[in-house]
Amino acid sequence: MNITFIGGGNMASAIIGGLIQNGSQPASICVVEIDAHARERLIRQFGITVTEVLADGIDASDIIVFAIKPQQLQALAVQARQLLQNKLVISIAAGIRTHHLSQWLDNHARIIRAMPNTPALIGKGMTGLYAQPTVDNLQKEQAAKILGAVGTVLWVDEEILLDAVTAISGSGPAYVFYFLEAMQEAGVELGLTADIARQLTLQTFLGATDLAAQSDEAFNTLRSRVTSKGGTTEQALLSLEQSAVKQAFKRAIRASYDRSLEMGEILGRTES
Repeated sequence: MNITFIGGGNMASAIIGGLIQNGSQPASICVVEIDAHARERLIRQFGITVTEVLADGIDASDIIVFAIKPQQLQALAVQARQLLQNKLVISIAAGIRTHHLSQWLDNHARIIRAMPNTPALIGKGMTGLYAQPTVDNLQKEQAAKILGAVGTVLWVDEEILLDAVTAISGSGPAYVFYFLEAMQEAGVELGLTADIARQLTLQTFLGATDLAAQSDEAFNTLRSRVTSKGGTTEQALLSLEQSAVKQAFKRAIRASYDRSLEMGEILGRTES
């Protein structure tokens, strides 16, 4: 695959690094980047082709990855639309619907939308993918390989489900950091040093998620296994239930979902 990334920021860099680590040749990768310092960094780090000229970057590639901020996408799409022909377009710009991007690209019909999350920066990402019906199986395989270079991928059949992906895995790392923060603070309040509380918290999350990942059992079954009648864990969970933490958490995820829907509409209303 000859791939051009429009934008050379953190996520593009993570994907490029993953591709090269998985065997892609630097000569097959190009980045269009307007920032001179970023261009120098990309060349030094990966030995790939980097240009500031959009036409030069797109011309020799089969796959174009828009790895820019959503607010920048329409302007760049308008500049690129005469250069794409039948190339596969992958967008990782959050919130931009494929039909809006297609309109900006003169009704280009080969678009895949991707919703990665920040653990992709260390190769542990979770990416939701949606393809327009006109995208063929080979192109879907190519997209899965590209985003799979930074973690796990899954496909959704309806684009609106990417808003649910956003609410669960896209925003999800922040939820985890929130709980990590609370556990560390609680440990400090109980007399532990911040370093010890941090170590206990991190290893507990790592161990529990690894245990869940290696088990076929439901989460509530795993939870019940460590909840002895009359024990310390039961008391902690009873306190969480009395505070309606689960319901509050579900409301938070719904709020993220609703905002994702709203942002998609707002971003798509930008005038051509």
